[in-house]
Amino acid sequence: MNKEGFLHIPYLNYNTLLKEKFGSRVQKISINAGFTCPNRDGNLGYGGCTYCNNQSFSPNFKKDVDPIQDQIDQNIIFFNKRYKSQKYLAYFQSYTNTYDSIENLQKIYGEALKHPKIEGIVVGTRPDCVTDDLLDYFAELAQEKYIMIEYGIESTNNKTLEFIRRGHNYQSSIKAIEATAKRNIHTGAHLILGLPGESSEEIIKHATEVSKLPLNTLKLHQLQLVKGTIMAKQFKTNPEWFSLYSKDEYINLVSDFVENLNPVIAIERFISQSPLRLLIAPTWGIKNFEFTNELIKKMKAENKYQGRKYNCTKEKLSY
Repeated sequence: MNKEGFLHIPYLNYNTLLKEKFGSRVQKISINAGFTCPNRDGNLGYGGCTYCNNQSFSPNFKKDVDPIQDQIDQNIIFFNKRYKSQKYLAYFQSYTNTYDSIENLQKIYGEALKHPKIEGIVVGTRPDCVTDDLLDYFAELAQEKYIMIEYGIESTNNKTLEFIRRGHNYQSSIKAIEATAKRNIHTGAHLILGLPGESSEEIIKHATEVSKLPLNTLKLHQLQLVKGTIMAKQFKTNPEWFSLYSKDEYINLVSDFVENLNPVIAIERFISQSPLRLLIAPTWGIKNFEFTNELIKKMKAENKYQGRKYNCTKEKLSY
């Protein structure tokens, strides 16, 4: 896509594509299905990744799990107060949402998909926690419903993945994403920008690397130091390991990242927001939409747009 394709906003916006696909606004409903993670229960390790306090991105997480259809109903009541006409996707977000037997997973996803107002599911997971059988099951569902699998890549640098105790390497991400996409399942990924030891140049290289993958969507997150994490302890004892970006520095970084990103990969978000009661740093005091507006303004002023520095061309993916 050339510059003319980004006249309104200088990047491919995932939420806009969803609205075009479904003919109305689409709202994700976060579902807590009670999953854990192999990096917490001892299969790979204990304590999780060094940055992870799951409550930081799932503030409503609790151990006692309500029935899935009850969670959906409660959320629809809440969101209907703001938007009367919209479609819904069930978003399995907390922990690793494919870390169970395929029989239990089919029961859980099937329960969500039975709800009359749910158009599909979005499943957040690790690239080392999917099997061919499970992907075949998702492929069957995708023939009738909207199915998205989101993989936590976090970094394309194996040295970084080892340092944050991720428990898998980047090659695992490549394998899982390719296996998912070839089954015509919508495929997304997450990256954390600013992990310890990664320079701005290395972060931009992430854009080059993920651009080679058959991704539909990408979520970006700034590194946030959160209470109750291994990384919070590391920051206290070894602050020199960390280079926390100011808001303006991060905007500059993201604008450069987007210029190097394959223009067919839709971007869903640029930052995340941990609850203030948990957040140590950075404290920008800005909401997602405010950050996005500032980023768009800067990119337009500097004549930047997604893929300007990306050289390869590919057919537009199906959303």
